[in-house]
Amino acid sequence: MLDLFWTMLLIFCWVLWFFLLFRIIGDLFRDHDLSGWAKAGWMILVILLPFVGVLAYVIVRGTGMSQREARQAEAQQNAFKQYVREAAGPETGTNASDNSVDQLHKLSEMKSRGDLTEAEYTRAKEKILARS
Repeated sequence: MLDLFWTMLLIFCWVLWFFLLFRIIGDLFRDHDLSGWAKAGWMILVILLPFVGVLAYVIVRGTGMSQREARQAEAQQNAFKQYVREAAGPETGTNASDNSVDQLHKLSEMKSRGDLTEAEYTRAKEKILARS
């Protein structure tokens, strides 16, 4: 019974280790302030001395990891909002009902692709219908 516990614990630690390793590698490539040589040095350290390299990276650059991830999430959110604004677009031309139909069609395509949640789709649809 104790052998099963230790095996499961080792598997859990092994999966956790790979998760941390991939997060660090992703953070290295996400950081635009770090030079190519510094990235290569960290990669060599993390690959050749994995335990020491990962622990050193977390100690030295750990606080910046969350800041870089937050900046990336914010940039993705802004890009998505800009895409929705462009797809929904302002009403132009003389026939607003045709434009509304086009906008509703674009919204339904975005929803079917999974780019919009149900709540976002409903809000955008209500705005379009309120303008027409």
